[in-house]
Amino acid sequence: MPPLNANPAFSRRLFCPVAALVLALGLAAPAARAQAQAPAANSEAAREAELHAALDAGYKAGTRGPATVKLLDEATLALPPNEIFIPTAEGTRILRALGNTINNGTSYQGIVLGTTPSDGWIVVVRYIKEGYIKDDDAKSWNADELLQNLKDGNEEANKDRAARGFPQVEIIGWIEKPTYDAVTHRLVWSLSSKHKGEPAGANTGVNYNTYALGRDGYFSLNLLTNSSSIGADKAVAHELLAALDYNSGRRYEDFNASTDHIATYGIIALVGGIAAKKLGLLALIGAFVLKFAKVIFLGVAAFLGGVYKLFGRKKTQT
Repeated sequence: MPPLNANPAFSRRLFCPVAALVLALGLAAPAARAQAQAPAANSEAAREAELHAALDAGYKAGTRGPATVKLLDEATLALPPNEIFIPTAEGTRILRALGNTINNGTSYQGIVLGTTPSDGWIVVVRYIKEGYIKDDDAKSWNADELLQNLKDGNEEANKDRAARGFPQVEIIGWIEKPTYDAVTHRLVWSLSSKHKGEPAGANTGVNYNTYALGRDGYFSLNLLTNSSSIGADKAVAHELLAALDYNSGRRYEDFNASTDHIATYGIIALVGGIAAKKLGLLALIGAFVLKFAKVIFLGVAAFLGGVYKLFGRKKTQT
């Protein structure tokens, strides 16, 4: 799974990876905004205007809980109250407006947002169809060794980041050590990290990684939040992980060794090798909430209350 790409200029302000400029992505603003004088394409005003437009489109296309969301022909997600599932196209636009590039083919399924004033998180839902993931390694892995392996891999990745002009990342430690439930076939882990040179107590972004293994691959539900909120927000990730139910015949225990494809890696790679490719994402992307959480909630509230135009006028006046 490739990392979400970045633009270093904007990341310095938001502490998260940022993709190319909004207009370069070909994302059009609503007609009402287009009639107004457009801000400079690379300005913060342009980015925020695109975020508002993307959220508006996402809320209109989304499914509000309580509801059951179909995820391909693999599973369903029992969406809780006060949450909204935004499908692939509209969810991609929101993530791009927040500065991230989704370029991993068909694995990306959508995002989940909270709709209450205290919510400042996003859950990114992916399905990776790479075969049956053997879980034997989970019986004997050592969390300290896994952490050291990730740190070593990160230092190699930092050489590439530095060469390309991106901030280097320092892994601090576990937020939650890798935990695997062999009965439900669920995996959870999260790292604490920061940009090198940031103060030790700085509020940084967090990726809280959860996985549900199935017969032909796995779902990844990646909670994006920040270090000051993770203590409360991780309950959201656990609730959604438990709410994902594979269809009959698609469950992990339905695996048929004589006919099914086995992945080329085991479960430890979901914490180690494959995860290492995402280290540019870890604890960085989630920090968009430090700036945009209020924007996201106000957009939700305005949409649900039918007063988005009023909110837009007030924002313009401000």
